[in-house]
Amino acid sequence: MPAEAEKSDWIFAGTLQEIQQERATVIKGGIAVFHHEDQVYAVDNRCPHLGFPLHVGSLCDGILTCHWHHARFDVCSGGTFDPWADDVPSHEVRIEEDDVWVHSRSRTVRDSDKQLDRLKSGLEQNIGIVIAKAIVGLLESGVPAVEIARIGIEHGTRLSGGWNSGLTILTAMTRVLPKLDKMGKLLALYQGLHHAARSSSGRAERPLLGQLPSGEVSQERLTAWYRNCIEVRDTQGAERILLTAISKGASDEELADMMFTAVTDHFYLDGGHTLDFHNKAFESLRFVRPEKKAQVLASLVPLLGNPTRSEELHQWQAPINLVEPLRDAFRQLPAHLEEQPAYPSVTAEEEEKMVAVLLGDQPLTTIDALLEWMKDGKDPVQLARLVVLAAGERIVRFHTQNDFGDWIAVLHTFTYAQAVHETASRGRRPQPRAIFYGAISVYLDRFLNMPPAARPKPAPADQPPALDELLQLMDQRQQVNEAAAWVARYLHAGGDRQALMNTLGHALLREDAEFHTFQLYEAAMTAYDSWSDRNDPYAEQAKETLLLAATRYLAAHAPTARETPHTARIAWRLYRGEKLFEE
Repeated sequence: MPAEAEKSDWIFAGTLQEIQQERATVIKGGIAVFHHEDQVYAVDNRCPHLGFPLHVGSLCDGILTCHWHHARFDVCSGGTFDPWADDVPSHEVRIEEDDVWVHSRSRTVRDSDKQLDRLKSGLEQNIGIVIAKAIVGLLESGVPAVEIARIGIEHGTRLSGGWNSGLTILTAMTRVLPKLDKMGKLLALYQGLHHAARSSSGRAERPLLGQLPSGEVSQERLTAWYRNCIEVRDTQGAERILLTAISKGASDEELADMMFTAVTDHFYLDGGHTLDFHNKAFESLRFVRPEKKAQVLASLVPLLGNPTRSEELHQWQAPINLVEPLRDAFRQLPAHLEEQPAYPSVTAEEEEKMVAVLLGDQPLTTIDALLEWMKDGKDPVQLARLVVLAAGERIVRFHTQNDFGDWIAVLHTFTYAQAVHETASRGRRPQPRAIFYGAISVYLDRFLNMPPAARPKPAPADQPPALDELLQLMDQRQQVNEAAAWVARYLHAGGDRQALMNTLGHALLREDAEFHTFQLYEAAMTAYDSWSDRNDPYAEQAKETLLLAATRYLAAHAPTARETPHTARIAWRLYRGEKLFEE
């Protein structure tokens, strides 16, 4: 028998003869004890893949095989032959005077460093269940969620192909973590990391090209060189210039000015995605290590190799030529739009008037109104926010008689406009041309509001309805207007808006959502926050518009198969010790 001092750490499994006769025995603590090849082994009885009891598996030539998904383990060490299964915890065994004792604690160390290694392995091999279980283990170990997201961002940006939709989803979901409860955070991290792994699957590591030889060159000259390289689609030259600027100590504001100026030299590149991706990469710099800045920003350069330039598209040229009036307006813009200590005040009535112009059908009037705002020295960030609001109103007014695919058109404008607003809010040198492009895209979407969907009128309610009702509505197809009416009733009854945003997050995260839906939710939530410093009637209406826009889009794209979140929930239930196989 073990010494008295350590007796409490050991579990009596039976006599050696009993263990030999049973072949496999389950003892206290859920430990499976096996007699095999004249030796006794002990491992956790739950298969680390999906929790099936290993004592009913097969043991041959030292290999223990689970009968559910055929995961294989070395019965001695617990090591798995199948990377998707994880190692099974093994336990020390002692035999004393024919009695078999098993140590209650496994020999397997499950610290956060090992979980981080498993997360990296899951990302590299694109194995969803491994990623999910690593996230659960890390969160329960107290590792900050942003640290978990960092692993995915740094993984994806070191590979070929450049910044992609998966990295955009991951960054967006990391930014909305404060909106979500504990399960929401798990689902958001898993959705983001799952999509980042999938978007990067099969890609080789891409070494950076390296900076130019050291020399005396100004940031202004580097910016001019970078723009010229992008103009002629020379991405290799552009990358070397970018890396040179970083090595010379250019600030994030200077780098953003260089890169966003190049992005806006041509109109509304790739339907807005190019600027949106740039914005997300700069947002991700908050989460990655400083030494990875070059890797992250260099991942954007391949996007500029051959983007669609909207000034070459028919709808920007006819029946109204929008290109030349815009170019003329750009020539009239003030030479510098530096951040000012104070901007002229703008009343809510003036804001409402500007949004009405943006939603109108006179694009030349819109261009003139934007130009006048800039010439008057008014805050370009405030103007960018109004373009976001107008784009959100297009979604609220989107009629369900439109082709379903047209949801993407109003979505693109909204997420682009919000990316412009975020960029302008973050930088000292807002790109006014980007604001103009967003405003014109709002104009081009006008036909999707003909006829406009009616803004929901809330039914009287003494108290807010239960939030579960909204999720139940979204369990059914084509509940766009019904869901919007529900949210309007909830808001006007004084419902908790933070709780609503969490529920809308779950409405997204429980689905096998596609890329644009993740974009929409994050853009709507961050746009809502941009009005949080005001509670005047116009600001309250703006907040309601953004919540209604998010609700309508989410309801239009639900329900789905929900396979992706199911994996995350399985990982959570396995961590809690639930017996999935019994179901």
